[in-house]
Amino acid sequence: MDELRVVAGYVLESAEEVLPVFEGAHPGDLRPRAAVDAAREFVNGARRTRLQRVTSLDAHRAAREAATEAGQLAARAAGDAASAAYLHPIAKATQVGHILRAAASAARVGELNAGGDTAVGLRLIERARQRATPVLVDVLRRYPPAPAGRSRTAHLMAALDSSLRADA
Repeated sequence: MDELRVVAGYVLESAEEVLPVFEGAHPGDLRPRAAVDAAREFVNGARRTRLQRVTSLDAHRAAREAATEAGQLAARAAGDAASAAYLHPIAKATQVGHILRAAASAARVGELNAGGDTAVGLRLIERARQRATPVLVDVLRRYPPAPAGRSRTAHLMAALDSSLRADA
């Protein structure tokens, strides 16, 4: 449970950075905020409950409904923060997304806010690498490398994954 709290805290930090992007575009939609709040409760010592699952699913629904890529990524990061409490112990590469996708999403949001400047995304990935704790990296290494994807967010996640694994 302590390791899950470390992972959820890492994901939460990224989600909190970009949540204002979603809220600015969709001020009446509280689903991503509820997911961030549920994640924070878990990180701060509360038991993981149905609350994290439900708010995660709701935030991911909000992501599908968001009007912009940045809004979609911000809502997805919020959903990922809540779902990190339920990281699956089976070593599947898809689980890496639950650990690193929010940081990659935040980096992509940074790029979008900078007019598509990929250097901004790489700087944000480096910052995410620097804030990863040894416990987080240990958990990450229990899973296969991040799956290759076509999207810029997937590329950013793969770059973060590679850099964290190389830091051994």
